Amino acid sequence: MTRASNQGEDGRPLADSLEVAVLNALPHPVILVDSSGNTTFANDAAQSFFQASANMLARYPLKHFIPFGSPLLPLIEQVREREASVNEYRVDIGTPRNGGERIVDIYAAPASDNTDSVVIMLQERTMADKMDRQLTHRGAARSVTGLAAMLAHEIKNPLSGIRGAAQLLEQSADDADRALTRLITDEADRIVKLVDRMEVFSDERPVERDPINIHAVLEHVKRLAQSGFARNVRIIEEYDPSLPPVYANRDQLIQVFLNLVKNAAEALENTPDPEIVLTTAFRPGVRLSVPGTRTRVSLPLEFCVRDNGPGVPEDLYPYLFDPFITSKTNGSGLGLALVAKIIGDHGGIIECDSQPRKTVFRILMPAFNNKPSEE
Repeated sequence: MTRASNQGEDGRPLADSLEVAVLNALPHPVILVDSSGNTTFANDAAQSFFQASANMLARYPLKHFIPFGSPLLPLIEQVREREASVNEYRVDIGTPRNGGERIVDIYAAPASDNTDSVVIMLQERTMADKMDRQLTHRGAARSVTGLAAMLAHEIKNPLSGIRGAAQLLEQSADDADRALTRLITDEADRIVKLVDRMEVFSDERPVERDPINIHAVLEHVKRLAQSGFARNVRIIEEYDPSLPPVYANRDQLIQVFLNLVKNAAEALENTPDPEIVLTTAFRPGVRLSVPGTRTRVSLPLEFCVRDNGPGVPEDLYPYLFDPFITSKTNGSGLGLALVAKIIGDHGGIIECDSQPRKTVFRILMPAFNNKPSEE
Protein backbone atom coordinates (compact mmCIF):
# COMPACT_ATOMS: atom_id res chain seq x y z
CA MET A 1 0.00 0.00 0.00
CA THR A 2 1.21 3.52 -0.74
CA ARG A 3 1.10 5.66 2.36
CA ALA A 4 1.43 9.36 2.98
CA SER A 5 3.64 8.70 5.95
CA ASN A 6 4.84 5.77 7.98
CA GLN A 7 4.89 7.83 11.16
CA GLY A 8 2.46 9.73 13.31
CA GLU A 9 2.97 13.24 14.68
CA ASP A 10 5.08 11.96 17.54
CA GLY A 11 7.46 10.08 15.25
CA ARG A 12 6.21 6.61 16.20
CA PRO A 13 5.43 4.03 13.50
CA LEU A 14 1.86 4.49 12.29
CA ALA A 15 1.10 0.75 12.06
CA ASP A 16 2.87 -2.50 11.55
CA SER A 17 2.43 -4.50 8.37
CA LEU A 18 -0.29 -6.76 9.80
CA GLU A 19 -2.44 -3.82 10.87
CA VAL A 20 -1.99 -2.19 7.49
CA ALA A 21 -2.96 -5.44 5.76
CA VAL A 22 -6.11 -5.66 7.89
CA LEU A 23 -7.08 -2.07 7.07
CA ASN A 24 -6.48 -2.66 3.38
CA ALA A 25 -8.71 -5.72 3.49
CA LEU A 26 -11.66 -3.61 4.63
CA PRO A 27 -14.13 -2.67 1.88
CA HIS A 28 -14.76 0.71 3.56
CA PRO A 29 -12.51 3.80 3.25
CA VAL A 30 -10.45 4.44 6.41
CA ILE A 31 -8.28 7.54 6.86
CA LEU A 32 -6.28 9.09 9.70
CA VAL A 33 -6.47 12.89 9.91
CA ASP A 34 -3.89 14.76 12.01
CA SER A 35 -4.32 17.97 14.00
CA SER A 36 -3.48 20.06 10.91
CA GLY A 37 -6.27 18.50 8.88
CA ASN A 38 -3.93 16.45 6.70
CA THR A 39 -4.45 12.78 5.88
CA THR A 40 -1.52 10.80 7.28
CA PHE A 41 -2.91 7.38 6.40
CA ALA A 42 -5.37 6.08 3.81
CA ASN A 43 -6.22 2.46 3.17
CA ASP A 44 -6.73 1.14 -0.36
CA ALA A 45 -10.50 1.66 -0.25
CA ALA A 46 -10.00 5.31 0.77
CA GLN A 47 -7.62 5.93 -2.12
CA SER A 48 -10.15 4.44 -4.50
CA PHE A 49 -13.01 6.42 -2.96
CA PHE A 50 -11.25 9.80 -3.21
CA GLN A 51 -9.66 8.92 -6.57
CA ALA A 52 -6.25 9.92 -5.20
CA SER A 53 -3.17 8.17 -3.90
CA ALA A 54 -2.22 8.37 -0.23
CA ASN A 55 0.65 10.70 -1.11
CA MET A 56 -1.76 12.99 -2.96
CA LEU A 57 -4.16 12.92 0.00
CA ALA A 58 -1.30 13.92 2.32
CA ARG A 59 -0.17 16.76 0.07
CA TYR A 60 -3.35 18.79 0.55
CA PRO A 61 -5.70 19.28 3.52
CA LEU A 62 -8.71 16.95 3.69
CA LYS A 63 -11.02 19.86 2.88
CA HIS A 64 -9.51 19.87 -0.62
CA PHE A 65 -11.14 16.48 -1.32
CA ILE A 66 -14.63 17.06 0.11
CA PRO A 67 -17.39 19.57 -0.70
CA PHE A 68 -17.20 23.10 0.67
CA GLY A 69 -19.05 23.34 3.98
CA SER A 70 -19.10 19.56 4.43
CA PRO A 71 -20.19 18.44 7.94
CA LEU A 72 -17.19 16.10 8.00
CA LEU A 73 -14.79 18.83 9.18
CA PRO A 74 -16.97 20.02 12.12
CA LEU A 75 -17.45 16.37 12.99
CA ILE A 76 -13.68 15.91 13.31
CA GLU A 77 -13.48 18.91 15.64
CA GLN A 78 -16.33 17.51 17.70
CA VAL A 79 -14.45 14.24 18.14
CA ARG A 80 -11.40 16.14 19.39
CA GLU A 81 -13.44 18.26 21.81
CA ARG A 82 -15.42 15.35 23.23
CA GLU A 83 -12.56 12.86 23.00
CA ALA A 84 -15.19 10.33 22.04
CA SER A 85 -16.60 8.69 18.93
CA VAL A 86 -19.14 10.58 16.84
CA ASN A 87 -21.26 9.24 13.98
CA GLU A 88 -23.06 11.11 11.21
CA TYR A 89 -25.46 9.45 8.80
CA ARG A 90 -26.37 10.12 5.18
CA VAL A 91 -23.78 12.77 4.40
CA ASP A 92 -22.98 13.72 0.82
CA ILE A 93 -19.23 14.12 0.41
CA GLY A 94 -19.23 13.73 -3.35
CA THR A 95 -17.27 16.06 -5.62
CA PRO A 96 -16.55 15.99 -9.37
CA ARG A 97 -13.22 14.40 -8.42
CA ASN A 98 -14.79 11.31 -6.83
CA GLY A 99 -17.71 10.86 -9.18
CA GLY A 100 -20.43 13.26 -8.01
CA GLU A 101 -22.97 12.41 -5.33
CA ARG A 102 -21.52 10.00 -2.72
CA ILE A 103 -23.82 9.40 0.24
CA VAL A 104 -21.99 7.94 3.23
CA ASP A 105 -22.31 7.20 6.92
CA ILE A 106 -19.34 8.65 8.82
CA TYR A 107 -17.81 6.95 11.85
CA ALA A 108 -15.13 9.08 13.53
CA ALA A 109 -13.13 8.32 16.67
CA PRO A 110 -10.03 9.73 18.37
CA ALA A 111 -6.80 7.87 17.70
CA SER A 112 -5.30 6.19 20.73
CA ASP A 113 -1.96 7.98 20.50
CA ASN A 114 -3.03 11.30 22.15
CA THR A 115 -1.99 13.35 19.12
CA ASP A 116 -5.38 14.89 18.27
CA SER A 117 -5.48 12.59 15.26
CA VAL A 118 -8.90 11.25 14.28
CA VAL A 119 -9.69 7.95 12.60
CA ILE A 120 -12.51 8.18 10.07
CA MET A 121 -14.35 5.32 8.39
CA LEU A 122 -16.82 5.98 5.58
CA GLN A 123 -19.58 3.53 4.79
CA GLU A 124 -21.26 4.24 1.48
CA ARG A 125 -25.02 3.92 1.55
CA THR A 126 -26.58 0.99 -0.31
CA MET A 127 -27.90 1.45 -3.81
CA ALA A 128 -31.45 1.06 -2.53
CA ASP A 129 -30.95 3.93 -0.07
CA LYS A 130 -29.54 6.15 -2.82
CA MET A 131 -32.48 5.32 -5.06
CA ASP A 132 -34.95 6.17 -2.31
CA ARG A 133 -33.23 9.50 -1.71
CA GLN A 134 -33.21 10.36 -5.40
CA LEU A 135 -36.78 9.25 -6.07
CA THR A 136 -38.26 11.26 -3.21
CA HIS A 137 -36.82 14.47 -4.59
CA ARG A 138 -39.82 16.75 -4.95
CA GLY A 139 -38.72 18.30 -8.22
CA ALA A 140 -38.63 14.93 -9.94
CA ALA A 141 -41.96 13.99 -8.39
CA ARG A 142 -43.59 17.17 -9.68
CA SER A 143 -42.18 16.54 -13.16
CA VAL A 144 -43.61 13.03 -13.32
CA THR A 145 -46.96 14.16 -11.92
CA GLY A 146 -47.18 16.98 -14.45
CA LEU A 147 -46.40 14.61 -17.29
CA ALA A 148 -49.04 12.14 -16.09
CA ALA A 149 -51.71 14.83 -15.88
CA MET A 150 -50.89 15.99 -19.41
CA LEU A 151 -51.01 12.51 -20.93
CA ALA A 152 -53.82 10.90 -18.92
CA HIS A 153 -56.62 12.08 -21.20
CA GLU A 154 -54.77 11.08 -24.39
CA ILE A 155 -54.02 7.61 -22.98
CA LYS A 156 -57.52 6.85 -21.75
CA ASN A 157 -59.25 7.72 -25.03
CA PRO A 158 -57.53 5.10 -27.22
CA LEU A 159 -57.71 2.57 -24.38
CA SER A 160 -61.49 2.82 -24.29
CA GLY A 161 -61.54 2.18 -28.05
CA ILE A 162 -59.24 -0.82 -27.71
CA ARG A 163 -61.39 -2.23 -24.92
CA GLY A 164 -64.58 -1.79 -26.93
CA ALA A 165 -63.05 -3.46 -29.97
CA ALA A 166 -61.91 -6.41 -27.85
CA GLN A 167 -65.43 -6.83 -26.46
CA LEU A 168 -66.88 -6.87 -29.98
CA LEU A 169 -64.32 -9.45 -31.12
CA GLU A 170 -65.11 -11.61 -28.11
CA GLN A 171 -68.70 -12.09 -29.28
CA SER A 172 -67.62 -13.91 -32.45
CA ALA A 173 -64.33 -15.47 -31.25
CA ASP A 174 -63.74 -19.13 -30.50
CA ASP A 175 -62.61 -20.28 -27.06
CA ALA A 176 -58.88 -19.91 -27.79
CA ASP A 177 -59.23 -16.37 -29.16
CA ARG A 178 -61.70 -15.41 -26.44
CA ALA A 179 -58.95 -15.85 -23.83
CA LEU A 180 -56.86 -13.30 -25.74
CA THR A 181 -59.69 -10.79 -26.04
CA ARG A 182 -60.31 -11.08 -22.31
CA LEU A 183 -56.59 -10.51 -21.74
CA ILE A 184 -56.80 -7.34 -23.84
CA THR A 185 -59.81 -6.14 -21.85
CA ASP A 186 -58.17 -6.88 -18.49
CA GLU A 187 -54.97 -5.12 -19.48
CA ALA A 188 -56.84 -2.07 -20.76
CA ASP A 189 -58.64 -1.83 -17.43
CA ARG A 190 -55.38 -2.20 -15.55
CA ILE A 191 -53.68 0.52 -17.60
CA VAL A 192 -56.56 2.90 -16.90
CA LYS A 193 -56.06 2.25 -13.19
CA LEU A 194 -52.33 2.82 -13.64
CA VAL A 195 -52.91 6.18 -15.33
CA ASP A 196 -55.24 7.16 -12.50
CA ARG A 197 -52.48 6.29 -10.02
CA MET A 198 -49.57 7.89 -11.88
CA GLU A 199 -49.48 10.55 -9.19
CA VAL A 200 -47.85 7.88 -7.05
CA PHE A 201 -44.69 10.00 -7.06
CA SER A 202 -46.38 12.60 -4.85
CA ASP A 203 -49.35 10.62 -3.53
CA GLU A 204 -49.01 9.93 0.19
CA ARG A 205 -52.16 7.84 0.51
CA PRO A 206 -51.67 4.29 1.85
CA VAL A 207 -51.47 1.61 -0.82
CA GLU A 208 -54.50 -0.68 -0.96
CA ARG A 209 -53.08 -4.13 -0.19
CA ASP A 210 -54.08 -7.75 0.21
CA PRO A 211 -52.21 -11.02 0.80
CA ILE A 212 -50.93 -11.84 -2.70
CA ASN A 213 -49.54 -15.07 -4.10
CA ILE A 214 -46.44 -13.80 -5.90
CA HIS A 215 -46.33 -16.87 -8.13
CA ALA A 216 -49.79 -16.07 -9.51
CA VAL A 217 -48.57 -12.55 -10.30
CA LEU A 218 -45.44 -13.85 -12.02
CA GLU A 219 -47.46 -16.39 -14.01
CA HIS A 220 -49.73 -13.59 -15.25
CA VAL A 221 -46.72 -11.49 -16.21
CA LYS A 222 -45.09 -14.42 -17.96
CA ARG A 223 -48.27 -15.07 -19.97
CA LEU A 224 -48.43 -11.42 -21.02
CA ALA A 225 -44.75 -11.40 -21.97
CA GLN A 226 -44.91 -14.57 -24.04
CA SER A 227 -48.02 -13.30 -25.83
CA GLY A 228 -46.15 -10.19 -26.97
CA PHE A 229 -42.76 -8.61 -26.39
CA ALA A 230 -40.98 -11.75 -25.11
CA ARG A 231 -42.40 -14.35 -27.51
CA ASN A 232 -38.88 -15.23 -28.68
CA VAL A 233 -37.33 -15.33 -25.22
CA ARG A 234 -37.05 -18.41 -23.05
CA ILE A 235 -38.54 -17.66 -19.61
CA ILE A 236 -37.45 -19.97 -16.78
CA GLU A 237 -39.15 -20.21 -13.39
CA GLU A 238 -37.19 -21.05 -10.25
CA TYR A 239 -39.73 -20.73 -7.44
CA ASP A 240 -39.88 -21.60 -3.76
CA PRO A 241 -43.37 -23.18 -3.54
CA SER A 242 -43.52 -22.74 0.25
CA LEU A 243 -43.24 -18.95 0.07
CA PRO A 244 -45.79 -17.08 2.26
CA PRO A 245 -48.01 -14.39 0.70
CA VAL A 246 -46.67 -10.90 0.17
CA TYR A 247 -48.78 -8.02 1.52
CA ALA A 248 -49.14 -5.90 -1.59
CA ASN A 249 -51.29 -4.37 -4.28
CA ARG A 250 -51.71 -6.92 -7.07
CA ASP A 251 -52.00 -4.43 -9.93
CA GLN A 252 -48.91 -2.57 -8.79
CA LEU A 253 -46.92 -5.79 -8.48
CA ILE A 254 -47.95 -6.72 -12.03
CA GLN A 255 -46.75 -3.30 -13.18
CA VAL A 256 -43.41 -3.79 -11.40
CA PHE A 257 -42.63 -7.20 -12.89
CA LEU A 258 -44.04 -6.34 -16.30
CA ASN A 259 -41.61 -3.40 -16.46
CA LEU A 260 -38.67 -5.52 -15.33
CA VAL A 261 -39.41 -8.38 -17.72
CA LYS A 262 -40.03 -5.99 -20.62
CA ASN A 263 -36.73 -4.22 -19.95
CA ALA A 264 -34.95 -7.57 -19.82
CA ALA A 265 -36.55 -8.71 -23.08
CA GLU A 266 -35.54 -5.49 -24.83
CA ALA A 267 -31.98 -5.87 -23.56
CA LEU A 268 -31.87 -9.36 -25.10
CA GLU A 269 -32.75 -8.32 -28.66
CA ASN A 270 -29.28 -9.08 -30.07
CA THR A 271 -28.35 -11.82 -27.60
CA PRO A 272 -27.99 -15.43 -28.78
CA ASP A 273 -30.12 -17.87 -26.75
CA PRO A 274 -31.98 -15.08 -24.89
CA GLU A 275 -33.13 -16.12 -21.46
CA ILE A 276 -35.03 -14.55 -18.56
CA VAL A 277 -35.10 -16.28 -15.19
CA LEU A 278 -37.80 -15.47 -12.62
CA THR A 279 -36.86 -16.57 -9.10
CA THR A 280 -38.48 -16.43 -5.66
CA ALA A 281 -36.85 -17.33 -2.38
CA PHE A 282 -37.12 -16.91 1.37
CA ARG A 283 -34.10 -15.10 2.86
CA PRO A 284 -34.40 -14.91 6.66
CA GLY A 285 -32.14 -12.42 8.38
CA VAL A 286 -32.49 -9.58 5.87
CA ARG A 287 -33.59 -6.54 7.87
CA LEU A 288 -33.98 -2.87 7.02
CA SER A 289 -33.72 0.02 9.48
CA VAL A 290 -36.56 2.55 9.29
CA PRO A 291 -35.07 6.08 9.16
CA GLY A 292 -35.78 8.17 12.26
CA THR A 293 -36.85 5.23 14.40
CA ARG A 294 -35.35 2.19 16.07
CA THR A 295 -37.68 -0.08 14.12
CA ARG A 296 -36.13 -2.79 11.96
CA VAL A 297 -38.37 -4.34 9.33
CA SER A 298 -37.79 -7.90 8.17
CA LEU A 299 -37.66 -8.35 4.38
CA PRO A 300 -37.50 -12.11 3.90
CA LEU A 301 -39.16 -12.38 0.48
CA GLU A 302 -36.77 -12.15 -2.45
CA PHE A 303 -38.02 -11.88 -6.04
CA CYS A 304 -35.53 -11.66 -8.89
CA VAL A 305 -35.64 -11.03 -12.63
CA ARG A 306 -32.39 -12.18 -14.24
CA ASP A 307 -31.35 -12.02 -17.88
CA ASN A 308 -28.28 -13.04 -19.87
CA GLY A 309 -28.03 -9.81 -21.84
CA PRO A 310 -25.09 -7.40 -22.21
CA GLY A 311 -25.70 -5.64 -18.88
CA VAL A 312 -26.52 -2.08 -17.87
CA PRO A 313 -24.32 0.60 -19.51
CA GLU A 314 -21.69 1.76 -17.03
CA ASP A 315 -22.53 5.45 -17.39
CA LEU A 316 -26.23 4.76 -16.77
CA TYR A 317 -25.80 2.45 -13.78
CA PRO A 318 -25.61 5.10 -10.99
CA TYR A 319 -28.80 6.78 -12.24
CA LEU A 320 -30.74 3.67 -13.21
CA PHE A 321 -33.83 4.45 -11.13
CA ASP A 322 -33.96 8.20 -11.74
CA PRO A 323 -37.01 9.52 -13.62
CA PHE A 324 -36.41 10.33 -17.31
CA ILE A 325 -33.15 8.36 -17.45
CA THR A 326 -33.12 5.80 -20.26
CA SER A 327 -30.86 4.25 -22.89
CA LYS A 328 -33.80 3.56 -25.23
CA THR A 329 -34.23 5.74 -28.31
CA ASN A 330 -37.97 6.13 -27.74
CA GLY A 331 -38.02 5.46 -23.99
CA SER A 332 -39.55 7.78 -21.42
CA GLY A 333 -37.35 6.75 -18.50
CA LEU A 334 -40.36 6.33 -16.22
CA GLY A 335 -40.53 2.54 -15.95
CA LEU A 336 -37.76 1.86 -13.43
CA ALA A 337 -38.50 5.07 -11.53
CA LEU A 338 -42.07 3.89 -11.04
CA VAL A 339 -40.86 0.40 -10.09
CA ALA A 340 -38.57 1.76 -7.37
CA LYS A 341 -41.27 4.06 -6.00
CA ILE A 342 -43.89 1.29 -5.87
CA ILE A 343 -41.52 -1.08 -4.08
CA GLY A 344 -40.57 1.68 -1.66
CA ASP A 345 -44.24 2.40 -0.92
CA HIS A 346 -44.65 -1.29 -0.07
CA GLY A 347 -41.83 -1.09 2.47
CA GLY A 348 -39.38 -3.01 0.30
CA ILE A 349 -36.18 -2.27 -1.60
CA ILE A 350 -34.96 -2.98 -5.11
CA GLU A 351 -31.35 -3.48 -6.15
CA CYS A 352 -29.58 -4.12 -9.41
CA ASP A 353 -26.42 -6.16 -9.94
CA SER A 354 -25.20 -6.02 -13.50
CA GLN A 355 -22.40 -7.60 -15.45
CA PRO A 356 -22.21 -9.00 -18.97
CA ARG A 357 -24.42 -12.08 -19.39
CA LYS A 358 -25.94 -11.65 -15.92
CA THR A 359 -28.11 -8.70 -14.92
CA VAL A 360 -30.25 -9.21 -11.82
CA PHE A 361 -33.00 -6.96 -10.49
CA ARG A 362 -33.59 -8.10 -6.90
CA ILE A 363 -36.67 -7.09 -4.89
CA LEU A 364 -36.86 -7.65 -1.12
CA MET A 365 -40.28 -7.32 0.51
CA PRO A 366 -41.99 -8.07 3.83
CA ALA A 367 -44.20 -11.14 4.18
CA PHE A 368 -47.88 -11.05 5.14
CA ASN A 369 -48.19 -11.75 8.87
CA ASN A 370 -51.97 -11.22 9.44
CA LYS A 371 -51.15 -8.00 11.33
CA PRO A 372 -49.43 -5.76 8.81
CA SER A 373 -48.10 -2.46 10.02
CA GLU A 374 -49.74 0.63 8.61
CA GLU A 375 -47.37 2.99 6.88
